[in-house]
Amino acid sequence: MAKNARSGRKDGGRSSSDRASGKPDAPTSKSKRGGDAADDAPKKTRRERAAERRQAVQAGGATKSQTGAKKEKRGGFIRFVGECAAELRKVDWPGQKQLISATIAVLVAVAVVGAYLWAADEALSRLVRNVLLAG
Repeated sequence: MAKNARSGRKDGGRSSSDRASGKPDAPTSKSKRGGDAADDAPKKTRRERAAERRQAVQAGGATKSQTGAKKEKRGGFIRFVGECAAELRKVDWPGQKQLISATIAVLVAVAVVGAYLWAADEALSRLVRNVLLAG
């Protein structure tokens, strides 16, 4: 008998008590699942599986974006206007009080920034006239 690589025994790794009790040998099948009919079918090679994948992909099919979503047909200007109108219906429009208070806030901010820029312009223009151009 051949020597078992795992146990180093010539009897297939079975002890004398196992042989005496009549326990069957461990299954020699390479399949661990059992005797399914699908296991009996020949395994496909890597090239065969790759060829099947290439055939499954249709050349010249619908193009996709980088995210995987299919590109929609372009609708033109009329579709654009329709989508704009749909988005404008979703807008939460402000009431009159909110509109007046936001307008006043914007006017005050414009007045403050305008006054700051006017003061900075006057100071820098005098500096340029009196110091840099007087020489």
